[in-house]
Amino acid sequence: MSTSAPAPTTAPEASGALPPGPDGPGTPRAIPASRRSSRKTRSAAGKAVLVVVLLAFTLFPAFWMLSSAFDAKAGAGGQTLLPREWSLANFEYVLTDGGFDVYLRNSAIVAVVTVLASAVLALLASVAVARFRFKFRTSMLLMILVVQMVPLEALVIPLFVQVRDLQLLNTLLGLMVVYVALSLPFGIWMLRGFVAAVPVELEEAAYLDGASWGRMFRSVLLPLVMPGLVATSVFSFITAWNEFIFAMTLLGGASENYTVAIGLKQFFGEHTNEWGYIMAASTIITVPVMIFFVIVQRRLSSGLVAGAVKG
Repeated sequence: MSTSAPAPTTAPEASGALPPGPDGPGTPRAIPASRRSSRKTRSAAGKAVLVVVLLAFTLFPAFWMLSSAFDAKAGAGGQTLLPREWSLANFEYVLTDGGFDVYLRNSAIVAVVTVLASAVLALLASVAVARFRFKFRTSMLLMILVVQMVPLEALVIPLFVQVRDLQLLNTLLGLMVVYVALSLPFGIWMLRGFVAAVPVELEEAAYLDGASWGRMFRSVLLPLVMPGLVATSVFSFITAWNEFIFAMTLLGGASENYTVAIGLKQFFGEHTNEWGYIMAASTIITVPVMIFFVIVQRRLSSGLVAGAVKG
């Protein structure tokens, strides 16, 4: 009786399978610690490279702006990565002959008034829609939400007509009214969530302790919704500081009331552009926004993630 030879077995290394573990063929062998460490190192290196590429892509425009702003020969014979002649001449011209000191003053007035007015009105309106029940309350909230979906360009002509009827064309007051109107829908919708997140029992406890509504508002409600108020104030500030279309439409030929966004346009010529002045003016415009963000960044980070309650 002949016996057949056993079928040849393939080594785990040749077949590509992992060798059996110490507990038998059914358990895989643990990956060596050195191999795991190598994989983690490669993964970390890949993430680091990706972060560096993204940072370079994001920060390069700012670097180019600063380099051109401090270059006295910017725009003459091409631009280099570093200034060929370090100088503050571009900033001096922009702030003196360029009239940017007036534009900065106008923008500061408009931004401060817009932030304060929109913050007060949005906070009071959000308390009303979050705490009180009245007719057309749901319809009002839906209208506020719909307004945020309308493109700003579609509102230029209607707001221009309204400002004209109020006889506020070519004035900073008319521009402030428009900016407050643009900031209110977002502010009311966002602050409504913060107010709704405050338990009603805290307000009732304050009433039981003898506090008036004004005292309760200042001492209980306002500190709790302050992160959301800061977040909405940032939005209002950016709207008032950087906006161009409404400012150009409503201010018209009143150059003494121009904001920085419109003032920057004067350095763009028909056949040539003053890139040194443009970059210096852009740097000056950016500095107040950066300072504002540094001041409010702690409350802003908590304000963007808080207040998102259901209801």
